[in-house]
Amino acid sequence: MPAEGIDVSDPTLFSQNRQGAIFERLRRDDPVHYCASSPYGPYWSVTRYKDIVEVDSNHGAFSSAGATSLDETRAKGVSADATPIGGFLGMDPPDHDVQRKIVSPALAPSNLVKFRDLIRERTQNILGNLPIDEEFDWAKTVSVELTMMMLATLLGFPSAERQRLKRWSDIIAGVPGDGVVESWEQRDRELKEMAQTFLELREERRAQEPASDLLSILAHSPEARALSDMEFASNVSILIVGGNDTTRNSMSATVLAFHDHPGEWAKLKQDPALIESAVSEIIRWHTPIMSQGRRATRDYELGGKKIRKGDKVMMWYISGENTGNKRGHGSASLTGLKRGQSC
Repeated sequence: MPAEGIDVSDPTLFSQNRQGAIFERLRRDDPVHYCASSPYGPYWSVTRYKDIVEVDSNHGAFSSAGATSLDETRAKGVSADATPIGGFLGMDPPDHDVQRKIVSPALAPSNLVKFRDLIRERTQNILGNLPIDEEFDWAKTVSVELTMMMLATLLGFPSAERQRLKRWSDIIAGVPGDGVVESWEQRDRELKEMAQTFLELREERRAQEPASDLLSILAHSPEARALSDMEFASNVSILIVGGNDTTRNSMSATVLAFHDHPGEWAKLKQDPALIESAVSEIIRWHTPIMSQGRRATRDYELGGKKIRKGDKVMMWYISGENTGNKRGHGSASLTGLKRGQSC
């Protein structure tokens, strides 16, 4: 296939696990690649680590506003009064930084450490009840279930209803016809239900004493009170997706990585002190987020290619991890970094 004919937005590449060879070729032959025709319109693919860093850090030339997803039909298919999603993820500094600071206290290490014993207890219960000598779906049984339990706790959402969080996350990340919802109307109807649920929970928290869960922090935050109802719901939506997808992806990637590199697993079992650095290293080893998009705000040259103002640019983190995080020599190091080091 000529390089210009490659469209890495094709979901069959990933379902058939063929994306690795495709990205390897793009990194080698056409690292800033233009796809003129796709179901989502034309777009650029940025596949090398250093180029991804350049795009990701240059907010003046590449904007997050309305561009974090590849799928342009989201905007076309959603009605004018649809529930907004994405929150501060779709903003550029300084607005992004202002809104992100509203939720930062709930996610600070000093707050998360309060849940350490609960996380351990739930993890032990789930692992202790896994079937022996029979196949099971790790992602569904462990990664998704443990993530939903903890996300509900962090949000202050009723644990018995935690599957609603997964449902909303899947709806936000998907589009009609992908097996989650059948139409834009159904999608918006369920997102309106999500927004109303969290607005009601916010009012309940406002009537209570402040607590450490995220909804309580938002309910009592002076800065969050300045948000409109839809801004509040939109910011909660991105916390649901971020807390759901990234955590379960990392847990599944961890098992796969140690399966592929048993020597690293043996090293970790022999020296549990490596666990702390291994947790950070696995995120470097396998990105929890496959890609994100930006919109060029002006003409810009990247990797010898001329990106035009208004062009859609996709940063393929799943490709860049192979050139930045693995140090370029192909050896596995899932446990090797000391605290504070970076790749």
